[in-house]
Amino acid sequence: MVTAEADAHTHAHARTVLAKAADENFPVAPRFLPRVWRDDLMAVYGFARLVDDIGDGDLAPGGRDAAYLGLGGEQQEDRLALLDAFEADLHRVFRAPGAADAPPGEEPGHPLLRALVPTVHRHGLTPEPFLGLIEANRQDQKIRRYADFGELLAYCELSANPVGRLVLALTGTATPERIRRSDAVCTGLQIVEHLQDVSEDLARGRVYLPAADMARFSVTEADLAAPTANASVRTLIAFESERARQLLSEGGPLVDSVSGRLRLLLAGFVGGGRAALRAIRSAGYDVLPGPPASTKRGLLREVGTALRREG
Repeated sequence: MVTAEADAHTHAHARTVLAKAADENFPVAPRFLPRVWRDDLMAVYGFARLVDDIGDGDLAPGGRDAAYLGLGGEQQEDRLALLDAFEADLHRVFRAPGAADAPPGEEPGHPLLRALVPTVHRHGLTPEPFLGLIEANRQDQKIRRYADFGELLAYCELSANPVGRLVLALTGTATPERIRRSDAVCTGLQIVEHLQDVSEDLARGRVYLPAADMARFSVTEADLAAPTANASVRTLIAFESERARQLLSEGGPLVDSVSGRLRLLLAGFVGGGRAALRAIRSAGYDVLPGPPASTKRGLLREVGTALRREG
C-alpha cells in the first residue's frame, strides 16, 4: 500500500526533474499554451529529461529512480542497466490501462512514465521517438567521439529530432515537410547545446566536435581542456556555430507553416537557439569557461525576429 508520505515523496521527486525545464534555451511549455498542451509537453519533457539524466549519471542521489525501475544494488550505478530498465518501463506505458489490448493492471513503475500514459493514449503516440531518445543515451555510453559531421548528424537523429516530431504529433500538425523542417531545427538546437557544453562534455569523457573539424582547425583535446579558448578553438566554435545557424534557418519556415499559439511556441524554439548563438558570438566564441548565457531580452528579440522573418 502506498502511504501518503511515499506519494508526496514521489510527486516531489518528479517535480525536481521537471523543474529543470527552466534551464533550457527555450520555453518548454509556456503559459500561453492551452493547459492540455502544457501538460502533454511537460509529460514528454519529463521523459526526455530523465533519460538524459540517466545517460549523464545525473540522477538524484539515493537511488529512488533505480528503485522505481525495479533495480537495486550495483545496478543503481549501471547506466546501461538503468536504460534497459527504463526502456522496459516505457513499454508498459503502451500497455497501461487505456491502451489497445492492454493487460489489466499493467502500469509503469516510474512516476514520470505514469504521467506519460494519458498523453500517449490521447494522441495515439508510438514508441519509436521515445526509443530513439533512449538509444541516443545508450550510444553516449559507447561512443564518445565523432569522426565527422555526418556521424554527428546521425547521432542527432536519435538524440534531438524525436522531440520535435513529438511536438508536432501532440499538436496534430505533423506533415512530411514540417517533420523535415523540425528535424533541422532540432539538430541545430542540439549542436548549439554541444557548443555551450564543450567543457562539461569533456569532463564526462565526451567530445561532440567532429574530429575532422578539430583537425582542420588544429584543435586538440588539450586545447578544449584549457580554462579559456585559444584562437584555433574560437575559430572552430565559430565554424560549428555557423552550421547550427544554417540549420535553424533551414527549419525556420516551420514557424510560418502553423498559426496561433503553436506558432509562438515554435518561434520560441527557433529564437532560443538563435539567442544562444548570439550569446556565444558575444563571448568571442570562448565557450570553455562555461555556457555563454543569453538574456531574457535577447531571447524575446530573437523570438520576434523569428516571427517576422518567417512571417
